[in-house]
Amino acid sequence: MAIDFTLRPDHRALQQTARGFARTELADVAAAIAPLATPEERFDALRPFYANAVECGLLRTLVDDGLVGAALMTEELAAVDVNVAATLVADLLAVTPLFGAPAPEPAGRVLATLRVASGAPLAAPAFGEGDAEPVARRDGDGDGWILRGWQHDVANGYGWHGQGATVYVVAARVAGGGQVVVVVPGRAPGLHITGARDTAGHRAAVAPRIHFDEVRVAADDVVALPGEGERLLARASVVAAALVGAMAAGVARAAFDSALAHARKNAGLEEQAVGYLLVDIKARIEAIRSLTWRACAEVERTGDRASELAVASKVFASETAVQAVWDAMRVVGAEACSTHLPFAQLLADAAAYPLLHGSNLSVGRRHLHGLLRAEGYDALASLDGGAPAPAPVAVAV
Repeated sequence: MAIDFTLRPDHRALQQTARGFARTELADVAAAIAPLATPEERFDALRPFYANAVECGLLRTLVDDGLVGAALMTEELAAVDVNVAATLVADLLAVTPLFGAPAPEPAGRVLATLRVASGAPLAAPAFGEGDAEPVARRDGDGDGWILRGWQHDVANGYGWHGQGATVYVVAARVAGGGQVVVVVPGRAPGLHITGARDTAGHRAAVAPRIHFDEVRVAADDVVALPGEGERLLARASVVAAALVGAMAAGVARAAFDSALAHARKNAGLEEQAVGYLLVDIKARIEAIRSLTWRACAEVERTGDRASELAVASKVFASETAVQAVWDAMRVVGAEACSTHLPFAQLLADAAAYPLLHGSNLSVGRRHLHGLLRAEGYDALASLDGGAPAPAPVAVAV
């Protein structure tokens, strides 16, 4: 079979739509959030831009068009603004455990909230590899559950104006072992939002702590019970890893475009040192994109059997993007540190990716190391997606 990275017509159309939207609708995000003092204010300032994305059908497409389409869209948005891109990706990550869930009713209700043509619905993934996780216990003798405890760094968890996300998809530990996956409405009694942190990169993407104080979950809001929940969460981890490459490619691309424009304007492009650096940056972007597309295609085809490619692409793309932005700054020189140019912010945005969505050191490389140590590991299996399905890994969203 021929190796072919030619995009299908519908994928090409999606890419062009996302690129046009980003360049026309997201170009003003940086100026809109720059004067605002707190991460909460900056997140609220994203609402009109996000609502425009919903109206243009990008959220609906992101949920329904598969992982390759999501990667194409994410790169185009992140090349202009990482904040709206991260907010939309968080929606997708939140609902990823719902696809193929054994309880289709709650999954269908949540997905319907994101398939709207207007408004600004938010889904929040309340699961991750952080140092906190809520605990679930049975609600009496029924099929409902009660949640108690914390979940840290919940993307989209703040909601517009602090009112909470439209819906939270929550993973909670069960005393007997395993995790239950449930749906919690944004204004559920006992759900409290606190502790949003200001960050150097992704300035408007707020990820607060969520406190579950005896939050009751009805039986018809249970997505998966222990045993099945781990499988769904493992897939969410793989999807998160695969999409980091698309975001990293977008940031690296923005740095390359700005450095190339600066070199042309200032006649620096004629210098061999400048030209060679730009060539290296462009090659890195192509490598990030190619590995990301391949990882996303394999995840679509095989599910979490492609975890090696997905996690490897996350580690490679996130760290390579940091080097690409840094080299773009070297092209420009000392002026690249000035705030009137985008490079310092791009570097802060890129530096977050090796740490977020599962730290490369504590999650990504640990997972890959585990695969290498497994008896019968075949280093060539990833060539055709034939690697054995891994055990569930720490979910990193």
